[in-house]
Formats: sequence, structure tokens, C-alpha cells
Amino acid sequence: MPFPGRCLLLGLLFAIPVLRAAETPSPALLVVNKEDATLAIVDPASRQVVARIPVGQGPHEVVTSADGKLAIVSNYGERAAGKTLSVIDLRSQKELRRVQLSPLQHPHGLYFADGKVYFTAEDNMIIGRYDPASDEVEWMLGTGQRITHMIQLSRDRNTIFTANIGSNSVSIIAKIPFGRGWDPTVVPVGKGPEGFDLSPDGKQLWVAHSQDGGISIIDLASKRVVQSFDIHTKRSNRLRFTTDGGRVLVSDLEGGELVVIDAGTRSVLKRIAAGKAPEGILIEPGGSRAYVAVSGDNQVAVLNVLTWEVTDRFSTGMGPDGMAWAVR
Repeated sequence: MPFPGRCLLLGLLFAIPVLRAAETPSPALLVVNKEDATLAIVDPASRQVVARIPVGQGPHEVVTSADGKLAIVSNYGERAAGKTLSVIDLRSQKELRRVQLSPLQHPHGLYFADGKVYFTAEDNMIIGRYDPASDEVEWMLGTGQRITHMIQLSRDRNTIFTANIGSNSVSIIAKIPFGRGWDPTVVPVGKGPEGFDLSPDGKQLWVAHSQDGGISIIDLASKRVVQSFDIHTKRSNRLRFTTDGGRVLVSDLEGGELVVIDAGTRSVLKRIAAGKAPEGILIEPGGSRAYVAVSGDNQVAVLNVLTWEVTDRFSTGMGPDGMAWAVR
């Protein structure tokens, strides 16, 4: 005859529901953790991680589909060069597939446009376009520039911008009408261009130099640098405009600061002690907060964009870096 206490204990255990990850909120804050090799899904209201999804080694950047259902992560690699993208279903919170890019290596920058994912492959001096619907890399183009790192498209999708760290240049790649290919223009800038962003009016491209502490402003009508100035960073990592275009934020990886620039006067308004190794920057939908991935402290810092005070910090995993919003 079974021991009564044991039966009661088993009954209680089976009565306890299995804990599952919470549903993905909308909006959801997505953060890649380089050292954990995970993508964290965060509820921005509570700042709680609702799920962590394993991806490839050394993930650096993440983008989301327009409908907020998919996330795509670039698996840059650690000791060995990464050669994959992770495609993640945000509803089921699972990796659907790991896209093999070989012989392309060190995928990094990502941009989602018109249902396709544009990416860079640093070692190959190539940009490519992946179609999640067909699961194919359907297009590639050589930049001829070393360490093509970040990528962004114009609003009309007719121009691609890349920062080329090893060649001290920015590529402006314009679509030739009637399907006749692409016309690249290489614009020399300062040393080690890395983070960049389009101004909200689409007229300028601001580029942060990781190796000389400067900023280059490219006029997109003339495709040339119209102004350069020094913000005295030790290693600029990312650059982002605020929603209204009035401020520009630059993360200083080695200086441990977030630099706030007045876009009109080109002057530094404030230097915020962010922590050890600030990297990715993301502006909240609506523009009231900025999020900074402080990789060395394993935290994400939350800033009020009116007072420029750090209002909160929370953890998503080890080595947070690239971030994105998922809105359904």
C-alpha cells in the first residue's frame, strides 16, 4: 500500500502548473547578449525579461519585421568567425532557423526593409539581402571597402549607406533606375567610422569616428562631408538622433560615457557617466526615453531625454549590445 504522505506530496506537485515564459509584449524591447549568445525579450513597462532565446555565438545586432512577428540576429562569432543569422519567432519565442551564410563571415550590421533583411559581411567586403519568406540570400554586392560594419537604408529604399571601419569611409549606394543595378559613391571620413544615423529629415548622415573622437556630417544631396568636429571620445561606438532631430547621442565605449550633442549648434551639451563599455543606443517609440546597452556592466541604462538623467538600470544577460523594438 502506498505511503499516504508520499501520495499527498505527489498530488500537490502535479497540481502546480508548469511555469512558462510570459507572452511577448507589444512593444517589446529586444536585446542581444553577446557573452550569453542569447536574445532577451523585455517588457519595457516592468523592465523584466520575459524570455531568453539561444542564438549563435557572439550576436551583435538585431532587427525586427514590420509586423513585429520576427526578429533577425547577426551571429558575429567569438574566437571563430560567425557565419549565420538567427531567425526568431517572437510569438512562440523560439529560433525558427539558423541561416548559413558561408563563405560569408562576420555578419554584423542589419536593416529590415520591405520584408527583406539587409546585412553586412565584414570579412568579405560585401552587403547582402536575405528574404525570410523564401529563406534565401537573394542578392549581394561588394563594397570594395574594408570592414563594412553598419548598414542603413533611406526611407524610399533607393539608397544604402554603410560605414567602412578599415577604409575610413562611408559608402552611399544609390539604386539605378529601371533595374540597372547600383551606383556606389565612397565618401572619405575620419578614422574608424562606425556608428552613424540619418537625420530625421533625410538630408544628412552623421558618422561617429571610433579612432579619432570626431564626427563627420555628410550632405546627401552633394554626397560629401560638409562639416567635421571633435567631441573628444575615446572610442565612439554608436550614434543616434533623437526622434525630433534636435539631439544626437554617441556612446563612448572606452570612455564609459554617453555624449549628448546639440544637432543645431554641433556642440556637446552633456556627458553622462553610463558605465563600463556603453554600446548600443535605442530611442523609445514616442521618443521620451533612450536605452543604452552598458556591456561591461551587464546592464541596460534608461535615460530621460528631457533631463538626461539615468532613471533606471536593469539586466538582460551578459554583454548586452544591439537592441530593437518589436511592435505588433
